[in-house]
Amino acid sequence: MLDFAIIIDSLPDFARGTLLSLQLMALSLLAGFIAALPLAVARSSSSVLLSRSVGFYTYIFRGTPMLVQLLLIYYGLSQFEWMQRGWEEGNLVLLLFREPFFCAWLAFALNTTAYTTEIFAGVFKNTPLGEIEAGRAAGMTHFTLLRRIVIPAGLRRAIPTYSNEVILMLQGSAIASAVTLVDLTGAARYVYSRHFAPFEAFIFAGIIYMVLTFFLVGIFRFAELRWLAHLRPRS
Repeated sequence: MLDFAIIIDSLPDFARGTLLSLQLMALSLLAGFIAALPLAVARSSSSVLLSRSVGFYTYIFRGTPMLVQLLLIYYGLSQFEWMQRGWEEGNLVLLLFREPFFCAWLAFALNTTAYTTEIFAGVFKNTPLGEIEAGRAAGMTHFTLLRRIVIPAGLRRAIPTYSNEVILMLQGSAIASAVTLVDLTGAARYVYSRHFAPFEAFIFAGIIYMVLTFFLVGIFRFAELRWLAHLRPRS
């Protein structure tokens, strides 16, 4: 049976961990969304050089585990002399790589940028030809087509797929505790070590993840009904 006294006593720890996880996820997704827009345009362009250059980046970050990326950034870079010298000289940019939150954010942002780029590039490439031709007939330039038709319509069509990426980022953020951050999973580990109650600690953390996922699914379902209703087949 669950010892609810342990859970109640540990609620502040879980609350702080949940807040950190949400902050990390939100900042990573925001950076990834902003960076993915121009990268997706380049990835879906007719320029072989641009498309393949972006494709190389997305292949690396989609083809390797996010945990490995995080450990390389936090632990791996510290072995280089130029990094250590920058720390000694007080280089403000390089000093950021001593902060676990920054390293986790950077790893998550780079990872979600890669996935989001491919999601957006896919919908941009599949823009209905009729919409493109209508825009050209109206005298729109290439950049106007992107701004007025391709990107807005593509982002709406990307909602179902992008929702999966957001949920995966929430669950993937659990690895942040690998670099000493006390996120939700880190809080569960702390509760376990303090009370020697692994079942209570990790079950409650799992419940919180499930509740957060439920709310995210609800938000994206509402977004789909709001912006994709015209794509649903008529009965």
